[in-house]
Amino acid sequence: MNARTGTVADSMRLSEAQTGTPMTVIEVLEDRHAPEWAQRLRELGFIDGETVCVLRRGQPGNEPLAVRVGVCTFALRRAEAACVLVAAVPGAAR
Repeated sequence: MNARTGTVADSMRLSEAQTGTPMTVIEVLEDRHAPEWAQRLRELGFIDGETVCVLRRGQPGNEPLAVRVGVCTFALRRAEAACVLVAAVPGAAR
């Protein structure tokens, strides 16, 4: 848990985050079927304390997700985004 973001109970998966809402990365979790995704996500910049935002969701199926992390934008599958645990940025307006 990152002290700036509140408790883990306040967290959600990035794949569940509302479009356009700034979030803070709490932790990157390993997927049991693809544990290598966690390292790849960290290398892309999904690190504890970094601000992220889901910009858009593709159609159909809400996939892929266009996600901004720092100053970079990436397309992630929902399963990859589900590996990123996030919490709302305190006081952030949508």
